[in-house]
Order: sequence, then structure tokens, then C-alpha cells
Amino acid sequence: MQSSASERVPTATTTISADVDVRLIDCDRTRSPEILAIFNEAIENSTALYDYRLRTPAMMDAWFDAKIKGNYPVIGAVDDGGRLLGFATYGIFRERPAYKYTVEHSVYVERDCRGRGVGRMLLQAIIERARSQDYHVLIGGIDADNAVSIALHKKFGFTFCGEIREAGFKFGRWLHLVFYQLILDTPARPVDG
Repeated sequence: MQSSASERVPTATTTISADVDVRLIDCDRTRSPEILAIFNEAIENSTALYDYRLRTPAMMDAWFDAKIKGNYPVIGAVDDGGRLLGFATYGIFRERPAYKYTVEHSVYVERDCRGRGVGRMLLQAIIERARSQDYHVLIGGIDADNAVSIALHKKFGFTFCGEIREAGFKFGRWLHLVFYQLILDTPARPVDG
């Protein structure tokens, strides 16, 4: 993986509604409170995260430390006022070194901004960043009932590659986890070791 996660995302602005322009940024620790709020809303109200406990600022520090150490991007979508509308990132898929060209990604959008194209922008940006860093496979682990996320991934060419039934238990019911993958044309010359 040659390119740095800190290379800047394109600064093009996209209009997602008549009154909101959105641009992509690279998030740093100053965005931690906004990312924390998006994470915690998803934990409390959805099966997008198979967590029970809300995350803390200390957990976010450790999260950013891991992103920096692994050279993993955190791409944000902000409105013209600078408010974070959502973010996308990726990280290690599995610990073994032969998985070095595969990453697992996540896309989270603030509740009030869902269904307005923010997730699409973020997923496209994270795919482009993975390609620029010479990754070969992007993996999305998605709750099987999340039809919106599954449809979005399919639009970008992700294909179903597996399901773990009853992988989690939340809100009084068993949750099924499905995996979707996108195989990229990078790297040009993969190497062992």
C-alpha cells in the first residue's frame, strides 16, 4: 500500500438537495465528537453496529490512533456550514499478513441526512481511496435487514460473498450478518511477504 491515507480527498462540491452543498474532507481528531455522535446514534437506534454500549471520547482516541497507525483514511462529508453529515473509513480485515490487500470498510450517515446521497458520495470516495492505496478487495459487513445499504453496495458493483446467520443479538432478536465484496484492479504487482 503505497499512497498515504492522509492524501487529500477531492474538494468537489455536490448538491444533495436544493439548499445543501456537500464536500468531502479528510477527518482528523477535531471531528471526533461529531463522529462519536454518529456512532452512538447508530448504536442506540440501529443494527448498523453490533454494539450495546455507547462509545466514549477515550474510545475515539484509540480509534483514531488505530486509523493513523494503519494509514487508514477517515473521509467525511460536510455541508457548506462545516457540519459533518457522515463519514467512511476502512481498516484491517484479518490479522494475518496475507490479507494485506483486503480491508473492511464502514459508511455512517447522520440520521437526518440519510437517503440524500451522502452515503453514495462516501462509498465512492472510500473505493477511490482504497484503489489509490493499492488495496485489492473491499469487504462490507452489513446487517442482513439493512436493505438500503445492501442496495447501495450493489450499485457500486459489490457482490454477495457470504452470510453468518445469528451472528449477533440485539434489540431482543438474532441478527444475520451478510458480506459484500468489491474486487479492485489494484495493485498492479502484488507481492508475498
